[in-house]
Amino acid sequence: MGTKREILVGERLIGDGHPVFVIAEIGINHNGSINIAKKIIEGAKAAGCDAVKFQKRTPEICVPKDQWNIERDTPWGRMTYIDYRYKVEFGIKDYDEIDKFCRELDILWFASCWDIESVEFMEDFNPPIFKTSSASLTDTELLIRHSKLDKPVIVSTGMSTMEEIEHGVEDFGLDNILIAHSTSSYPCKYEDLNLKMITTLRNQYVNTPIGYSGHETGLSPTWAAVALGATFVERHITLDRAMWGTDQAASVEVDGFHRLVRNIRDIEIALGDGVKKVYDSELDARNKLRKVKSKVTSN
Repeated sequence: MGTKREILVGERLIGDGHPVFVIAEIGINHNGSINIAKKIIEGAKAAGCDAVKFQKRTPEICVPKDQWNIERDTPWGRMTYIDYRYKVEFGIKDYDEIDKFCRELDILWFASCWDIESVEFMEDFNPPIFKTSSASLTDTELLIRHSKLDKPVIVSTGMSTMEEIEHGVEDFGLDNILIAHSTSSYPCKYEDLNLKMITTLRNQYVNTPIGYSGHETGLSPTWAAVALGATFVERHITLDRAMWGTDQAASVEVDGFHRLVRNIRDIEIALGDGVKKVYDSELDARNKLRKVKSKVTSN
């Protein structure tokens, strides 16, 4: 079937034969607070994550006009939805601070951009990788704009048919693409995770790194995704799942991320290389317990 293409992100190679690239998705779990964002970044770094990811939107482009003036209760009081979206959106000064902070901690950061204006905003920070959300898979203009960045781009595939995935990949092209299997429900029921899609995507796109973006509660499906061949994984991270925000319930707290990363590294070691051998640790048992000697001699 061939060897998966290696894609360089920062100083890390993503692909078969390399350590799983672990992304802590902060998204908007910072609730508009740069201090919360920094605490989450610190937690992700301490847990051993390779990168943190944010979400960048231009609210007047991404929020349908018929929803602008719908009022809702928020931690800042009752306000219109468009005002709320601006409240949780970081601007250039915030991202300048995030960029500096991540460089100090030596952790990569990037964002999923939901519109072309946001892509252009993020270009100024020169992130090593970009991402398109599942909601954007059918946005041909946005995919093509990402494809012109000459940067690796993760394309997420939740809420999509196989035909939509194929069209999206065709729109983007096979250069610099990484494909993430995902199911866009928050939190996602286990019966809707369909992790075997990782195998399906690996078989269909044999020269493309395939990964997993999970929104389930619990950690075991993410570990299973690694065992199935995911070369990168992404989970939402939070300080407290009880905090305000639509993504908090589908997120993993910092302590959980420590377990997530630690066990991913154990799984990588345990998977081995698929070549059968007799290990030195087996020799005593082999000599003691095997009563019938092998008729096969090793060269």
